[in-house]
Amino acid sequence: MLRIRFLLPLVLAIVAAPDLVAQPADGPVYVAYFWRAKPGMIDQYNDYIKGTAEKIDEDARKAGVFEEVVTVTPSQLGTSAAITEWTHLRIFKLKNRAAAEALGKGLDAATIRVVPDENQRKRNSERSATLRDFVRQEIWTSLH
Repeated sequence: MLRIRFLLPLVLAIVAAPDLVAQPADGPVYVAYFWRAKPGMIDQYNDYIKGTAEKIDEDARKAGVFEEVVTVTPSQLGTSAAITEWTHLRIFKLKNRAAAEALGKGLDAATIRVVPDENQRKRNSERSATLRDFVRQEIWTSLH
């Protein structure tokens, strides 16, 4: 009985260790949205991001929804598969996993604050649908 009392905590620690190692600390989370501008619409989509999306992003950032956002495009100098797969990658840095889970709702709330007219929000949504296609979303964590 005494031997079991000493071995049981050791066995439990060994069994639980992989889970502890696999779960990173609750630090920054990056939510990446990959988009593909429709053919011939890259400039118009860039204008949409600068004129509409960035205003919403800034409101959401000020409200604490996320820490920062960056929009990048693939270099046209290489032959990367990314050039054909996506044209715009928007990366949001968030405080933690809970903030990442709340990102969509936070952006929706910012959209309502920035564009209070429901008809205008609908027009913006319809316009964005003519400019781009959603490719995928990824969620990343930092090693540090």
